[in-house]
Amino acid sequence: MLTKRLIQLREEKKLTKKEVAEYLKIDQSTYGKYELGKREPDYEILVKLGDFFEVTTDYLLGRTDMRNIAKSSHETKAYHNLDIAGLPDEAVKQVEDYIEFVKQKYNPDGSLKKL
Repeated sequence: MLTKRLIQLREEKKLTKKEVAEYLKIDQSTYGKYELGKREPDYEILVKLGDFFEVTTDYLLGRTDMRNIAKSSHETKAYHNLDIAGLPDEAVKQVEDYIEFVKQKYNPDGSLKKL
């Protein structure tokens, strides 16, 4: 199942094997073996693949047909006082990405990271 899903996701994004391999920081032939089923990715690579294709690792492994739990109707995100009503999915994603960007600037204790 992994091989079919990797091919499908890569083709949906119109990417080459080389481009995916570069993102993963692995050799193109190694990634090619994943798609051929001649080799299986380790845990770290599997997680990176899920992040890259914006799907769960369970989806990649064929354990579920639900691509992304966050897009499921069963899950809601609490934004506290952040009003996102009426925003398209793309705009919500931009807000989420910006929040993550800002969070990376701070330590867990709330202090600003030193450069």
